[in-house]
Amino acid sequence: MSVKVRVFYPELQRLVTGPDGIRVDGETVGDCLGDLVRQYPGVEKLIFDTRGELFKKVYVYVNAESMFKADFARAVSDNDELILAVLATGG
Repeated sequence: MSVKVRVFYPELQRLVTGPDGIRVDGETVGDCLGDLVRQYPGVEKLIFDTRGELFKKVYVYVNAESMFKADFARAVSDNDELILAVLATGG
């Protein structure tokens, strides 16, 4: 499946924004994130910790359907859109 990706994470946007938008391939959310890292190697350190888990501040949504993070095992289709966002942190 080829899935569109929208990014609401300024540092990440600088690495991945292209003229035709961002598209990744995969059958699941996890597959799609893996393909994003494969296409843009600098992405991994921005979204995953050293154990390979998504940073707590990074959220991945499918079609903006929920305010909860998407399950990596969730199946995706060609019409789906992944949204990557970062929560503002600090004091």
